[in-house]
Amino acid sequence: MDRAPNRELGLAILRVVLGVVYVTHGLPKLMGGHAATAGFLGQLGLPIPVLFAWIVTLLETFGGLALIAGYLVRPVALLFMVEMLVGIILVHAKVGWYVIGPGTGGAEFNTVLIAALLALVLAGPGLASVDGRRPPEPVTIGGERASVEEGV
Repeated sequence: MDRAPNRELGLAILRVVLGVVYVTHGLPKLMGGHAATAGFLGQLGLPIPVLFAWIVTLLETFGGLALIAGYLVRPVALLFMVEMLVGIILVHAKVGWYVIGPGTGGAEFNTVLIAALLALVLAGPGLASVDGRRPPEPVTIGGERASVEEGV
C-alpha cells in the first residue's frame, strides 16, 4: 500500500510556495531596495553590510527561482535555512515568538520556513523538478559503485 500517493505533488507545492515567498522578498531588493537592506544590516552590526545585502538579495531572488524550478534544491534550501537562522538570532528572537499579536515580528515565521526547508532537504525535490529529472548519482561503498536503482 502506498502511504504517500500524492508525495510528488506535495513536494512540488512545497517547493513552489517556498520559492515564491523568497522571490517576492528578493526581487524588490534586486530592483532597487538593496541599499535599504544594506542599511538595515549595518544597523544590526554586520560587517560589510553591502556585501551581505547583495548575498541575501541574490540568494532570495535566484535561490527562490531555483526552488520553483526544482534545481539544486538541497543546497539552496540549506542556504535559506542558514539565512533564516541568522535572522532569528539577530532580529526575531529579541522580539519574541509571534509574527503578529504579542511580540510582533517574532521568530514564528522563520521557524516554519526552516521546518519546510528541512522537509525539502530530507525528502528531496520530487520528480516534478529539474533535479528529479537527472539520473541518480552512483554511490561508492567500499570501492564498489552501485546506483540507487540497483540497490546498494
